[in-house]
Amino acid sequence: MIQTATPPWTAQTLLDTPLNELLSAAAKMRDQGHAGLMTYSRKVFIPLTQLCRDVCHYCTFAKSPSAGIPAYLSPDEVLKIARAGEAAGCAEALFTLGDKPELRHRAAREALDAMGYATTIDYLIAMCDRVRKETKLLPHVNPGVMTREDIERLRAVSVSQGVMLESTSERLCERGGVHFGSPDKDPAVRLATLKAAGEAQVPFTTGILIGIGETRQERLDSLFAIRELHRQFGHVQEVIVQNFRAKAATKCAGMAEPDLEDLMWTIACARLILGPEMNLQAPPNLSPDEYPRLIEAGINDWGGVSPVTIDHVNPEAPWPALTALRIGTARGGKTLVERTAVYPSYVRDMGRWVDKSIQPTLRHATDADGLARTDTWSPGLADAVTPPLIGLPGTKTTAVREAIKRAEDGAITEADVLTLLRARGPDVGIICAAADELRRRTVGDTVAYVVTRNINYTNVCHHRCTFCAFSKGKGHDDLRGPAYDLSLDEVARRTREAWARGGTEVCMQGGIHPGYTGENYLAFVRAAKEAVPGIHVHAFSPLEVTHGAATLGMSIERFLERLRDAGLGSLPGTAAEILSDDVRAQICPDKLKTAEWLAVIEAAHRVGLKTTSTIMFGHVEYSHHVARHLMLLRELQARTAGITELVPLPFVHMEAPMYRKGLARSGPTYRESILIHAVARLALHPLIPNIQVSWVKLGEEGMRMALQSGANDMGGTLMNESISRAAGTEHGQEYKPRQMEALIASVGRQSRQRNTLYGTPDQNQVRASYDAPELDAMQQTPARKRPNQIILEQV
Repeated sequence: MIQTATPPWTAQTLLDTPLNELLSAAAKMRDQGHAGLMTYSRKVFIPLTQLCRDVCHYCTFAKSPSAGIPAYLSPDEVLKIARAGEAAGCAEALFTLGDKPELRHRAAREALDAMGYATTIDYLIAMCDRVRKETKLLPHVNPGVMTREDIERLRAVSVSQGVMLESTSERLCERGGVHFGSPDKDPAVRLATLKAAGEAQVPFTTGILIGIGETRQERLDSLFAIRELHRQFGHVQEVIVQNFRAKAATKCAGMAEPDLEDLMWTIACARLILGPEMNLQAPPNLSPDEYPRLIEAGINDWGGVSPVTIDHVNPEAPWPALTALRIGTARGGKTLVERTAVYPSYVRDMGRWVDKSIQPTLRHATDADGLARTDTWSPGLADAVTPPLIGLPGTKTTAVREAIKRAEDGAITEADVLTLLRARGPDVGIICAAADELRRRTVGDTVAYVVTRNINYTNVCHHRCTFCAFSKGKGHDDLRGPAYDLSLDEVARRTREAWARGGTEVCMQGGIHPGYTGENYLAFVRAAKEAVPGIHVHAFSPLEVTHGAATLGMSIERFLERLRDAGLGSLPGTAAEILSDDVRAQICPDKLKTAEWLAVIEAAHRVGLKTTSTIMFGHVEYSHHVARHLMLLRELQARTAGITELVPLPFVHMEAPMYRKGLARSGPTYRESILIHAVARLALHPLIPNIQVSWVKLGEEGMRMALQSGANDMGGTLMNESISRAAGTEHGQEYKPRQMEALIASVGRQSRQRNTLYGTPDQNQVRASYDAPELDAMQQTPARKRPNQIILEQV
């Protein structure tokens, strides 16, 4: 929910303060809430009907019934417009229409009767539902005055709603006023609609229309009324300050339009009344070529801009081209970014504000900041097009430069990390360059990798992590093959084969098999070490460690000591996902809580075992969760110094259950995937020196970009990658040494093979790795019941 600060500005103070002081205060307040960004929505305009029972004296949208002209767009016409918008990259379907025309016009009643609808709202609901189901567009509706029931019914098929308050002046409804003869423009009726929307928890758009005969005091009264309702319910996601434009063939054709100074005064007052976090909009097509001045006044949003349809309310004012809008925004010192019909703070709290049936579409349309997802790239897709990140248009911000400076000094804060993660436009390139320079100064120009083999000893798991497509339970044989449970002989065979192919490490992880005890994990370590005494065993996430310790009735630390004494060399810091319990409750409710995960890693460090650390992002988390995760790792490393590297793991969505159910985004965007490597370099400096890039997730182009954005490690060759492959990645199971080194050379860097702990491996192993034979066929030992599992089932 948007929180507005309590401003010190009274109506009289606003009326008495010089314009330049108002503008300065408003711009400063806007920057507190929105920093360097200006948003807009790419929309398609669907005028469902232009009949209306009101007769506003300035309006050309409303038409009288005319022979041969249908009263309503047909369903096919609605879908045609919507599909054109979808093809043009729009995210929003804006339904605008006259207010309850059936109460005034026989043509409307007859058209509704013929289509089988009782009211215009009924037909609107049906068309929103069809657009929602047959396209990827998110419907936003402006049907005029609504009852609480109307709003709740529309909530089920639209993502947001709105009605312009226009003015609380009752004078304008009297004879001679612009709203005379328009019952739906009664201020009390419109305020009741705003209140009902708040009660129904609908993200709502409203605003004022200036220059229609109201006084400045009346404008302020209207803004204070909006503020009061928003304070009660937190639902006003956007306030529009719209300037009257005189139109021919209306009663107001000769009325003087408000000038730019008057518009700027009103915008500044709106900002000062409504506070720093309110989204304040002025339509760009009504003030062409004045974008920097409107920004100066305190707006942070341009509203909807359509590449497909005209502004049917102001047809004489064409939408600006997005290139022109972007340039004009940059001239005003801001970076233009796209949003959906729902503003980011409401997206991040969609469980409260958006109907469950619409949440999947909204998730798929948005990114980790709640803004519009504007690229088609996703982790794991071999043919994904990588969009440009460097040289993007916009304005560089002081906040980003200050955050980078504190990072370089080792004094970064969580707020700084969040600032960096939310960077857009040219700031992204600045962050990537700063991270790469910091990488060069701290760890040099060498990129390391390790020759390793993954051994996933079982895919049987009794946990129900909603992101996982690897684990198998009852009835899951159709998902990536049958369940298996490797024998110790097969573990030993794979370890010997890995050594023969130049490997220095086996990485062992698996599902949480209900039949396993801690003895199984100990046996896996012994099997590998007895097969190849020189191999480094990198194994067991904190979840597996916790499971093993619990089944043996011993402390975490004691079990870790036993694993270490059996030959365990280090732990992968996996199962971290996102270290935020509200996210974990959604994606892995059976797993460890944040504090438990951190405690196991810290215990491992106490007994002399190094660990990696990971973060899996791009599903349901938002940037503030990522910032907290990185700071928790930083704080842990400051205590223990036991983490060797951070491995960012972009969420691969294709086969993930929660994505298939509409409960997750389609992985992170390309910007997020690259930026996290750069931000991690800055956020963890100088405590965690190594930032690894996952070839399995990012592919070659993504790896190149990450290596130029702060990463210095390519991870492992893997030999048998299966977890990401089960989720749908198309980047293969193994990335061989010659491939690694060719890619590293392509970005002008030197390569070296390392061992698990970043030392130098035996040169015999290095030589063997370049001419490794093909892998033998794996033996996936069928899953079987183990004694402990039988006991658990009996209990």
